[in-house]
Amino acid sequence: MIGICLLGATGSIGDSTLDVISRHTDHYRIIALTANSQTPKMVKLCQQFKPDYAVMASESAAETLQKQLKALSPSTQVLSGTAGLERVAALPSVDYVMAAIVGAAGLLPTLAAARAGKRVLLANKEALVMSGRLFMDEIQRSGAELLPIDSEHNAIFQSMPVDFSRGLAAAGVRRILLTASGGPFRTKTLDQLQSVTPEQAIAHPNWVMGRKISVDSASMMNKGLELIEACWLFDAKPSQIQIVVHPESMIHSMVEYVDGSVISQMGNPDMRIPIAHAMAWPERMDSGDQGMNIFEVAQLNFEKADEQRFPCLRLAREAIEAGGTSPAVLNAANEVAVEAFLENGLPFLAIPQVIEKTLEQSTHKRASSLDVILDEDREARVLAAQFVRQLG
Repeated sequence: MIGICLLGATGSIGDSTLDVISRHTDHYRIIALTANSQTPKMVKLCQQFKPDYAVMASESAAETLQKQLKALSPSTQVLSGTAGLERVAALPSVDYVMAAIVGAAGLLPTLAAARAGKRVLLANKEALVMSGRLFMDEIQRSGAELLPIDSEHNAIFQSMPVDFSRGLAAAGVRRILLTASGGPFRTKTLDQLQSVTPEQAIAHPNWVMGRKISVDSASMMNKGLELIEACWLFDAKPSQIQIVVHPESMIHSMVEYVDGSVISQMGNPDMRIPIAHAMAWPERMDSGDQGMNIFEVAQLNFEKADEQRFPCLRLAREAIEAGGTSPAVLNAANEVAVEAFLENGLPFLAIPQVIEKTLEQSTHKRASSLDVILDEDREARVLAAQFVRQLG
């Protein structure tokens, strides 16, 4: 039995992961489940999967969960906070860690899993966006396995030669074509974007995702963060990655080789597919998806990404090119701006303005340690909050 720690059990990735696991209970066992604040849902999950550990973000939420589990799952030990997350991610009984906590909060437990030599199923972008070099060094040092869960990065991984780690040029790869759906505002003009609401932004046309990631998709910051992540995952330069808008979301990404061949991975927009792939790799197993009807798809369209309407793409590319703590600053400012937008405290088009102003005012240090990165993250959030008040 393979032991699973699921960081972010109550989110959309958590739902999909548990669905896949429930189809293969003879191979996988839940060792630990973690959540932010959804105590009622965690009670149900603990009752169903009987994990050894459950972790809540706050002590009060953990106490509430502990009381309710006394009768329903008495063997489950309840922990809280970052220390609890790091502990369960490194447990000896855990083989695979699904890193699905959204935002910077997922960085430390994901790093703990890497240091402990686990198979890290990476659905959290921020671990690589904030601490790319440090994270990849930990993976190499510990002998951990890193498998991407984002549908795009998983597609790239599947389309790469097996020896891509020796360098893209040496492996015969010319470039990576990173696909983007374009989100709910793909065809809207700048004038129309002036007045969009949070409800419109989270209504993604193809994917079911959390609120924050849905807004990132609407602003295309999601694709900017994925570009940064792809640079670290595949040791690629930003110039080797082209973003391609593909509204149908059926081709999840492509790899172009020096001989002119382009290999892509296709499938329904169902996160259970990359999750099942990464869990079973190098083998294959049923994900629960019923398969793609190629005749219903009928046609596939591709467009250039418009950085004028979606400046977050430009800001992300500039951040990874600048290096150091710039990507961490970008991520922190985006989290602050998106939260303000979701609370109706900032216009949609002001999100990239907050990010750009924060990048301009930040110190951009060398990302020499985790402490430096976390300090820059905190300072960037303070700066971003000031710009939100100015532009809100």
